[in-house]
Amino acid sequence: MKKKDRLLQLIPEQGVLPLFFNKDVEVSLQVLKALYEAGIRTVEYTNRGEAALKNFIAMRQLYDAELPGMYLGIGTIKNGEMARKFIDAGADYLICPGLVPSVAEVADQHEMLWVPGCMTPTEIISAETLGARMIKLFPGNILGPGFLSAIKELFPDLLFMPTGGVELDKENIAGWFKAGVCAVGMGSKLITKALLEAKDYAQIVAATKQVLHTIQSIKA
Repeated sequence: MKKKDRLLQLIPEQGVLPLFFNKDVEVSLQVLKALYEAGIRTVEYTNRGEAALKNFIAMRQLYDAELPGMYLGIGTIKNGEMARKFIDAGADYLICPGLVPSVAEVADQHEMLWVPGCMTPTEIISAETLGARMIKLFPGNILGPGFLSAIKELFPDLLFMPTGGVELDKENIAGWFKAGVCAVGMGSKLITKALLEAKDYAQIVAATKQVLHTIQSIKA
């Protein structure tokens, strides 16, 4: 199975895509280990600072050596040149905050999954025309589950994943799945600033396990 197809299976199976950035490489590595320990097998590292590329390379080396079955995506990719740099660094897939044709072109050249951020039906149509198979609804807290419920039938062949403001509570997560998402992206609500500052990796493991359990119970 091609990596692209495997990821299109894995992200919905997992039900949540954790995403984070930290400028400290050791913190980034420890968070990746904690997520893996909790049962996560794919993570989005966000390209939010000067250290992102260096840290990403170290994370790729870690999971090649110690974390079998892990896939590492890179988020906040805003142009084709940025996409190429992270592909060279070993990215398994690309996630954008918006619809970026140059990223789609680079991803297609490498037969790689790319996930564009969309906020309107027009953007989703454009993404589908460019070959997108999964759409990041962003920002999720602005759009809400009602938006997806209203437009989902127009796009029967696309997978949808909200990112931005998805809460940890079961009611919020259930609302998204009822609307028809394949997974939810979770960043600072899951891997909080306080946990990162305290380097409380055990609590990241516990919180992630709880989210996975919540999603499985909703699906059941």
